[in-house]
Amino acid sequence: MVVSQAGLEDLAARVGAALAERGWLMASAESCTGGWVAQAMTAIAGSSAWFDRGFVTYSNAAKTDMLGVSVDTLAQHGAVSEAVVAEMACGALARSQAQIACAISGIAGPTGGSDSKPVGTVCFAWCVAGGEVDSLTRHLPGNRHEVRAQAVCHALEGVLARLAAMP
Repeated sequence: MVVSQAGLEDLAARVGAALAERGWLMASAESCTGGWVAQAMTAIAGSSAWFDRGFVTYSNAAKTDMLGVSVDTLAQHGAVSEAVVAEMACGALARSQAQIACAISGIAGPTGGSDSKPVGTVCFAWCVAGGEVDSLTRHLPGNRHEVRAQAVCHALEGVLARLAAMP
């Protein structure tokens, strides 16, 4: 799947409009995307009204230090797991002024994959203030850039879907 810059900007603008409509702020917690969600959101003029902050937590130490991810969770499940991204999303929400947060951790490649977690494995989580954390794993095709771009889009689409489902 090819993600265009214009498509990403349109998606980020739609997320921003949905956040603004609610008067909400968003935070992101990113590993394999290296801050790309935050970059996409802040590329939209006026984003300071609805984007609070982004955490780039590439290392396990950053995940524990900045987001409060449990060392035990990392040891038991690995950084690329739904358990870890759930803790990342909740940690981003708890350490920000946001009402919704998304988190991403994955193996963008071209190396680093395994039989159980091949290149293209990306875990996502979304956490809404006062609500449940929701997580899932996807296997995204393509090269490193394509996997990362698709992950950013999927995370933002997830934010938009959760906002649309709110009463």
